[in-house]
Amino acid sequence: MSEISVFGLGYVGCVSAACFAREGHSVVGVDLNQTKVDLVNAGKPTILEEGIAELVAEMRAAERLRATTDATEAVHASTISLVCVGTPSQPNNSLDLSYVRRVCEQVGEALRNKAGGHHVVVIRSTVLPGTIHSVVVPALERTSGKKLGEGFSVYSNPEFLREGTSIQDFFEPPFTLIGTDDPASAKTIVDLYSDITAPVFTTEVRVAEMVKYACNCFHGLKVGFANEIGNICKAMGVDSHEVMRIFCEDRKLNIAPYYLKPGFAFGGSCLPKDLRATVYAAQQHDVEVPILRATLESNKKQIERAFDLVMATGHPQIGILGMSFKAGTDDLRESPIVALVESLLGKGMTLSIFDADVTESSTMGANRSYVEREIPHIWSLMRGSIKEVTNASRVLIIGNSSSDYIIAGANCVDSHVLIDLSGGLRTLPHPVPHIGIAW
Repeated sequence: MSEISVFGLGYVGCVSAACFAREGHSVVGVDLNQTKVDLVNAGKPTILEEGIAELVAEMRAAERLRATTDATEAVHASTISLVCVGTPSQPNNSLDLSYVRRVCEQVGEALRNKAGGHHVVVIRSTVLPGTIHSVVVPALERTSGKKLGEGFSVYSNPEFLREGTSIQDFFEPPFTLIGTDDPASAKTIVDLYSDITAPVFTTEVRVAEMVKYACNCFHGLKVGFANEIGNICKAMGVDSHEVMRIFCEDRKLNIAPYYLKPGFAFGGSCLPKDLRATVYAAQQHDVEVPILRATLESNKKQIERAFDLVMATGHPQIGILGMSFKAGTDDLRESPIVALVESLLGKGMTLSIFDADVTESSTMGANRSYVEREIPHIWSLMRGSIKEVTNASRVLIIGNSSSDYIIAGANCVDSHVLIDLSGGLRTLPHPVPHIGIAW
């Protein structure tokens, strides 16, 4: 078992200290607040939550948990230091990293005179990508007189604890996340969770730092989304809880990873139309729906982002493989590629387009009516083969995930600037240089 020092005896620190002690580790909590230290040493928690009082008392009685205000003593008595201090908002909404920086300086100063052994520093505090590299490591190196990897190492290990159920969440997490620049060295942290049944993901430090924010932003988005749907339902006399109960039964699309992949804008005959109709209906009932309204605006911004990427190449000869919003369909209705084409034409770009599923002779029905009404000039830009498009262009845009377009793009890496809106190029066994829309 490990000797662990936990810096910060607030919510995350108190729970982490008690739970790691329960796992059999020897834990010393560190805090500048003497009252918190005294509470822990008296076998009492620093927070109020079901189960935590009993756990702290039990771990203190077992002599696996204690607390101190002396950072140096704690570091010298441990091999692993967990940084669990707060990162509150500043007036301009940026993070206040002063507590993180101060703790790292304290740990570094203690390491300067620590005899022998390699010390592990683990950041459990919620920090934005780049914080470990730009704040944590420099503070540790400056105060310890040692270099990263020579005397100490640093990992990201975000916590996913909900207030009110934190002990359960600690022992039954969705996954354990470890960020490191040296995956081979992560065993020390993995071993801390050896008795916890959950997937362990080891990834880059910046990825680990960002995952926590992605989770929290999505949680906030879900609450806001459900509330907006609920507000519309109430105004229309609809049972909002029954709507969302049935909504949550869809594990294929609604509660699933299907749409949660960074990429190009959405399109087609359903999503844009139905979002607009929902926003309009809300307005008719004097219900504000800023999230739903912003979804349409965000989608438009993603098309503008693609346009900016193309214009930044400086080449006017543009080739596009894939015109429909989804591979395997001829549906051009509100395809974001069509909107991109319109913007590029407006800037005088020379376009060549190929889509095996979209031809003047085969397109029919509502889709043909849409083309003839909204974009009749599109046929003059269409070419009969991929080769015709590549021969006529300097910039090649992969518009959807058709394997033929992905392979063609990979084969053009030496002659074209590749812009991938589909995400297909990055999944190749041997990825080729390209510009991604959201990566």
